[in-house]
Amino acid sequence: MATLIRILVAVGGAVLASWLVLIVVVWVRRPAEGALQESIRLLPDSVRLLRRLAADRTLHRGVRIRLWLLFAYLAFPLDLVPDFIPVIGYADDVVIVTAVLRSVVRRAGADAIRRHWPGTPEGLTALWRLAQLAGDP
Repeated sequence: MATLIRILVAVGGAVLASWLVLIVVVWVRRPAEGALQESIRLLPDSVRLLRRLAADRTLHRGVRIRLWLLFAYLAFPLDLVPDFIPVIGYADDVVIVTAVLRSVVRRAGADAIRRHWPGTPEGLTALWRLAQLAGDP
């Protein structure tokens, strides 16, 4: 019984430490106020882009799995950082989406992003800038 309690305390401590590290990372990497507003404006096109990429069977399976896991995270009602906390409440979602998008671009290539982008060229340029992707959109 004592061993089980030690294991549960260790697991709980590890989860708490991981959560605190994530909070610090989100706080340090939080987007600027203007960037957050711009990313909210791009949200509908970005969701369509991610959905199209996740459904594209020509992309590597790992890319599609990352995207579906991202959708599951975004649909889950509990956030790592509650949304009622100013700026960083939504910043965790922006940081995670950005990280997944960078990962997708590295694996699938920028051409896949361009091919599936449903919005305007200006929106794609803004997405490129917000996600800090290399090269030109």
